[in-house]
Amino acid sequence: MQPAPDRSDPYVVYFSSATNNTARFVSKLGFSCDRIPLRSGDPALHVSRPYVLVTPTYGGGKVKGAVPKQVIAFLNDPSNRSYCRGVISSGNTNFGEAYALAGRIIARKLNVPDMYRYELLGTPSDVNNCREGLVKFWQNI
Repeated sequence: MQPAPDRSDPYVVYFSSATNNTARFVSKLGFSCDRIPLRSGDPALHVSRPYVLVTPTYGGGKVKGAVPKQVIAFLNDPSNRSYCRGVISSGNTNFGEAYALAGRIIARKLNVPDMYRYELLGTPSDVNNCREGLVKFWQNI
């Protein structure tokens, strides 16, 4: 039996494609987390506490399709949406203005902070910056 999660520590909800790039990044953060299902037939994720969303950006540099469909489905649940406190997104700087666009779109729609952006797999500095930023942010929610 696992101990109950410490609610004073950051909680992360994330989406990762089959490449698992986002999953690897989130695992390096070391916080309690849950993954948004990859396939529509998988059981839906329902959260009941505040979280920060980590998502990749899709769309190949276009606005349309920047937010993964699985993330949209997750956020279409009013309860899931209500617990989101911020967004961290990944992207590819080759896509210019569309770099990490999913985070900006979600943050604007949910009126939460677009907390951090990192490229592709993220660097050790990205992991440290996100971890430290999440700990500070979590103290104020």
